[in-house]
Amino acid sequence: MSLAGKVAIVTGASRGIGRAVALKLASEGADVVVTATTLDSAQQTAAEIEARGRRTLALAVDVADAAAVETLFARVTESFGKVDILVNNAGITRDGLLLRMKDADWDAVMDVNLKGAFICSREAAKLMTKARSGRIVNISSVVGEMGNAGQANYCASKAGMIGLTKSVARELAKRGITVNAVTPGFIETDMTSALSEKVREGLLQQIPLERLGSPDDVANAVYFLVSDMGSYVTGHVLSVNGGMYM
Repeated sequence: MSLAGKVAIVTGASRGIGRAVALKLASEGADVVVTATTLDSAQQTAAEIEARGRRTLALAVDVADAAAVETLFARVTESFGKVDILVNNAGITRDGLLLRMKDADWDAVMDVNLKGAFICSREAAKLMTKARSGRIVNISSVVGEMGNAGQANYCASKAGMIGLTKSVARELAKRGITVNAVTPGFIETDMTSALSEKVREGLLQQIPLERLGSPDDVANAVYFLVSDMGSYVTGHVLSVNGGMYM
């Protein structure tokens, strides 16, 4: 199911899941716009997309800044003429126990993870409703479903993305736009590579498949949802967690 002729935006695409998603969509024929907090990191992914023979654009964007996101979509429209796919992957963590968590840490995580997805979806919807087609995928998390000690802000933001997904899916369905969420479990990324061996062993005991996931596992799920194979799927939460939470 080729994505030839499609234009995708992937936020937070400099590494890990975002990078894997961007490269997967490019490999399947899409032109892919990548954003990151710094231009250099976005350009690294863009170079890999160009190597796959696809058009790309690398931009440094703070997704929590409405004006910056408006500029992003204006640039993409100017360069590519449309937006067919939006993958809201940008996210941060500011972990800490509830009794010690600062307001600033709560606000920062909610602003980037949840507000950022809201702002980007709103801008994408303006274009997609006119085209009467489109795909939006929000990268949530297994901990948004099950919770995790020391991550009240992160879990709340990711749970909020699920609610955002379901509400927006209902609003946009009549316009031919699907909106879904993917909830990765523990994935082999820079974040999990820093875990101690003891912590990793503890995690593996909670995962029936007895391994951490790969960024490509998540990218394949996103590809299904944005391709024609997922055209009758909307408002769905697709778990990619090895059975950790069922």
